[in-house]
Amino acid sequence: MSPFEVGTMLFVLFAILVILRVPVAFALGLACVPVFLFDERMTPMLLAYEMFKSYNSFVILAVPFFLLAANLMNSAGITDQLIRLCQTIVGRFPGGLGHVNVMVSMIFAGISGSSNADAAGIGSILIPAMKKQGYGTGFTVAITACSAVMGVIIPPSILMVVWGGLMSVSIGGLFLAGVVPGVLIGLSQMTLVYIYAKIYNYPIYAKSSFMDFLSALGASILAIMTPVIIVGGIVGGMFTPTEASAVAVVYALAIGLFVYRSVSPRNVLKVFYDSARFAAIALFCVGTASAFGWLLAYYKIPAAIVSVMATWGAGPVAVGFIIAASFLFIGCFIDAIPAIIIVGTVLAPVAASAGIHPVHFAIIGVVSIAFGLVTPPYGLCLLISCAIGKIKLIDALKDVLIVLLPMVGVLIFIILFPDVILFLPRALMGQYM
Repeated sequence: MSPFEVGTMLFVLFAILVILRVPVAFALGLACVPVFLFDERMTPMLLAYEMFKSYNSFVILAVPFFLLAANLMNSAGITDQLIRLCQTIVGRFPGGLGHVNVMVSMIFAGISGSSNADAAGIGSILIPAMKKQGYGTGFTVAITACSAVMGVIIPPSILMVVWGGLMSVSIGGLFLAGVVPGVLIGLSQMTLVYIYAKIYNYPIYAKSSFMDFLSALGASILAIMTPVIIVGGIVGGMFTPTEASAVAVVYALAIGLFVYRSVSPRNVLKVFYDSARFAAIALFCVGTASAFGWLLAYYKIPAAIVSVMATWGAGPVAVGFIIAASFLFIGCFIDAIPAIIIVGTVLAPVAASAGIHPVHFAIIGVVSIAFGLVTPPYGLCLLISCAIGKIKLIDALKDVLIVLLPMVGVLIFIILFPDVILFLPRALMGQYM
């Protein structure tokens, strides 16, 4: 079978299964079966073998550990401490609680690495609080969901761990490259909060004293140290990303049990169970998506795409926009991890042929696919926030689109100015760049 025939079979069957509401993880695996059956060189056992091979990875082990660390931080009540700290810093600005929402998401992103944990943990506290203060429900849900996107952009990031492990890219370099885009997205959202506050006259907190700030900082300093320990340890060569994720779990457990004393042994068992359940879903997607991706590579489908695009004569900027558009589209329908495995492996040779640095390519991909967490019909962070805000998704969609506009502007900036994005990794990890 030709690359075109195999590609058509895989993607058409996958699309049909998704339309029939088959879970994405199963749809990816089932789409592979006909190819294994029709090609006499293949056997169905290869499907199971490729899935197992993807699980047998030391780097992928970081995924359940980071999920566990995020859930432990949430159950320890660290979110409350971070909200108090952010209130002393940005609460005095118009739309104070909206600014707090964005800033807490930026800090929590450096702790959890998971946007879903961000949306659930922060949203459960701030969405009711913002509604009580008179903020529009649609805007409240939109800013909570969109700020949660930073959970997979600001380091540490589960998506960057998966990307680095699959594509053999420095995970430390990816973490450092995610800092500038994450901060820019946060600042763009805070600018939008300010505009909304001026238009709708949203409330302002009284200005906090310096002693209030020091008190809040002291209460939350251990949580804030988490990204310093994780990212600093990886960049400094003290431990690998997987070891860093295990350190994060031990650190979060120690804070919850012995410092804040807000986590009981019974709660720990529940957190472990919930984390294992969510990790199992994510990792099953990794397995079936890896088998799907292996078939694409075996039949040289990425190479066929490169040969077609070579005739277009597209440069790095044009290819960058094509990459972003591809991830934005696929992110509307499937989860981020299988999207990375499928689309990322297909487009990696395309990016390389256009002269795009592997880390720059990864950041374009991660930021684009992260937007899929708030775009229907998938939009998991948006669904979580709507459920907490007790609002229909359609009623929040207008505000979501408005909040997304400056975020898309940041994505365009990432594509156009790669040297800005690569400055930190080149300065601190030049030997891997």
